[in-house]
Amino acid sequence: MSIRNLDALFAPRSVAVFGASERPASVGGTVWHNLSTEFTGRLYPVNPKYSALGGVRAFANVKALPEAPDLAVICTPAATIAPIIADLGARGTRAAIVVTAGLDKAQKQAMLDAARVHTLRILGPNCIGMLAPHLGLNASFSHIGAKPGDLAFVSQSGALVTAMLDWAGSRGIGFSHFVSLGEHADIDFGDMLDFLGSDPKTRAILLYIESVEESHKFMSAARAAARNKPVIVVKAGRSAAGQAAAASHTGALAGSDAVFDAAIARSGMLRVTSLQDLFLAAETLARFRDGPSGGLIVLTNGGGAGVMAADAAASAGVPLPDLSADMLSRLNAVLPSNWSRANPVDIIGDAPAQRYVDALKALAADPHSDHAVLFIQAPTAIVPSTQIAQAVLPHAIQTPRRVLGCWLGDGAVAEARQVFRGAGIPDFDTPEEAVRAFSFLRTYRLHQAELLQTPPARSAARPVDLPRIRTIVDDVLSSGRELLTEPEAKALLDAAGLPVVATRVVGTQADEALKAAAELGFPVALKILSHTISHKSDVGGVRLNISTEPELREACLAMLARVHELRPDADVQGFTVQRMVKLKHAHELIIGASVDPVFGPVILFGQGGTAVEVLADRALALPPLNTPLALAQIERTRVAKLLHGYRDEPAADIAGVAQVLVSVSQLLADVPEIAELDINPLLVNHEGVVALDARVRVSAKRPAGAANFAIQPYPQQLVESWAWQGEAITLRPIRPEDEDQHRRFLEQLDPEDIRLRVFYSRRSIEHSELARLTQIDYAREMAFIATRPTTDDGEETLGTVRASVDPDNQTAEFGVIVRSDLKGSGLGHRLMSKMIEHLRARGTHRLVGTVLRENKGMLELSRSLGFQESANPGDPGDHGTRFVSLHLQPDT
Repeated sequence: MSIRNLDALFAPRSVAVFGASERPASVGGTVWHNLSTEFTGRLYPVNPKYSALGGVRAFANVKALPEAPDLAVICTPAATIAPIIADLGARGTRAAIVVTAGLDKAQKQAMLDAARVHTLRILGPNCIGMLAPHLGLNASFSHIGAKPGDLAFVSQSGALVTAMLDWAGSRGIGFSHFVSLGEHADIDFGDMLDFLGSDPKTRAILLYIESVEESHKFMSAARAAARNKPVIVVKAGRSAAGQAAAASHTGALAGSDAVFDAAIARSGMLRVTSLQDLFLAAETLARFRDGPSGGLIVLTNGGGAGVMAADAAASAGVPLPDLSADMLSRLNAVLPSNWSRANPVDIIGDAPAQRYVDALKALAADPHSDHAVLFIQAPTAIVPSTQIAQAVLPHAIQTPRRVLGCWLGDGAVAEARQVFRGAGIPDFDTPEEAVRAFSFLRTYRLHQAELLQTPPARSAARPVDLPRIRTIVDDVLSSGRELLTEPEAKALLDAAGLPVVATRVVGTQADEALKAAAELGFPVALKILSHTISHKSDVGGVRLNISTEPELREACLAMLARVHELRPDADVQGFTVQRMVKLKHAHELIIGASVDPVFGPVILFGQGGTAVEVLADRALALPPLNTPLALAQIERTRVAKLLHGYRDEPAADIAGVAQVLVSVSQLLADVPEIAELDINPLLVNHEGVVALDARVRVSAKRPAGAANFAIQPYPQQLVESWAWQGEAITLRPIRPEDEDQHRRFLEQLDPEDIRLRVFYSRRSIEHSELARLTQIDYAREMAFIATRPTTDDGEETLGTVRASVDPDNQTAEFGVIVRSDLKGSGLGHRLMSKMIEHLRARGTHRLVGTVLRENKGMLELSRSLGFQESANPGDPGDHGTRFVSLHLQPDT
């Protein structure tokens, strides 16, 4: 149900506590004490054993209450939960916190069934509760409260909630919301991300996750929230349990924790490993989110501090860029002759305040630099740290922010540190902490870049023979098998547009292998062919570099004997003979795919060969992939450094490798039966890419397919051609690549048309806003554009319609605009009709819009489409707007 009625949970005017008690050690007693201490709303203790609690009248049951409470906190035995929920729902309550633990499966389902009838939302069961410090609301049995602040913390662990409250309280960290999900039978991480993502009191969202169940909901909500504010995650469970049963290399490498990392990256969130880093990252991203993140220039008055920062940077993978000739010249002009002349920039311990200012101004002189400055100061007797802080502050707060602070020490620098923090400059206690925080920023930026990519499900450049693929898959499944033979696997990859080595299939007679080798040409590779042998090298089923006919004959006989000895149960059909591919400067890679039980299809890339599990050099990504995402996945591996070339080794065809990744992504979208895929080794050098071996498993359960992707791909099926004014134009969903085209469209609009659409005139359109308009989450919103080709083989936008759907899929709000010279051509009507069709198909209940009274054209268009017009409830003063609404689903 997502965010429906969550306002009753997080901003209640009245709260009833079921099981409220005077016993100080009881759960009900603690909850009642916490609520009655600070909450200023109406409180109702419910317990038939009491007539009053702390001077407040007590009630026996739901029916006895003087009103339906906005929120109920339930601490009664498990058997009583479902009846209480049913009574509350019938009375009108729309939110409940079920603190009670120990509900069995039937009791939990009865609770949910009772709630669903009334759309009553449930937090828990088996949870600590919830705190909203801005309201003085502590609806929990934690013995510690929370200070008001702008961080939201959501945890699956109840024990961690109380520990975190204690830890944060001692450090003065405040919260907008503090939530224990418990067993999250109803309200889960997806709901919380939806609510907190648009909550004005919340600056950053912190999550402690143990497991995710509904991946589609979680990913959609996470991507929506991460566009608005930092979302930082600590996830428990990095163990490799569950990998032991994996049948493929990819399955062995793609453990659930690695898949979770891939999901975090693609959703624009940041993962850290400790609770301390959770707050460190939140502080950094909140204060420095838009600052530069390319590299770090260290400015310090102490050589030792600079060395510590450099060591930390090397460990964290943070680059310390060399100073340019221009930068060296600027610094030479303002620093003494014995300064370090390198990064870190050591301005010597006797530096007065003006030297810091001059050095900082010199470093900030390049407005196009993507490097941040880490300002480290160790206190000296020459000049007080506070004086230095006040002197450099005007230059440290310039836009865009480029400076991070680190004041070494404690009491002597406390006031200087406060000067920086009061001005919103990120400040850290040690150089190592500062560098670690900057590394979080760099990782976060990479994840935000992946968030903005919304590739189509089908984007491979090479042609795909889908009928041939379907024949291979159907023949294998109809024969009762799941594992494709090597020739079948290679044929499938060839049909999918991947480069594969030439291979022949022969029987068990050596003469057949000799004939195939003569056709292919020596040297050749010989491999056993069996439906029941997955990894051929494990049973001596692979021989490479066979150069002569006698050697090949001997290899056939020896291989059959060896396989019979190790696998007497194996059904051997024969051999495969393939031409040996000898590429100079070649690298062995692996590309694979498997299906994660939570996040669905996942793609693996890494260093290949027989020791692939030992090397464990791999990166995972969630499909769909496009070229930028594929290249980013490659760069996350160690082998990427080799692929770029070194010494006399030329750079490999990385673009070709990326295309293979994109083709595998398309294969997973097109063929739902794909369950596992290994291409190992994939051989690559500077001349190209070729797959030498492949393993594919299919399943009639259809675990892959675009419908099972955790991230909704570009909806290609919604693209259509429409005959308009004697020419064919295209109506399609907007794409991230449309940014420049969309800018030109908006710049061509008459200012008055823009005012009528967005109620004010625009002089410029920022990149950030254009990105928001073109890089959309198709699970949450839709924008259709009408386009036609231009004479330069490009495309121009003629009009657009956009609808944002609430997380509950109840209401969508629309906006439509047509190029000023095309008004009255029917284009707006067709765009609106397409949006209405789309929203009806996705089950949205209502389409609404706000229209200026003077926008006669839009009001007339809405009437012609069946919209009902009324006074705008969001404009109680009647400031010239009207509200239009269209019901999309039939009444039930």
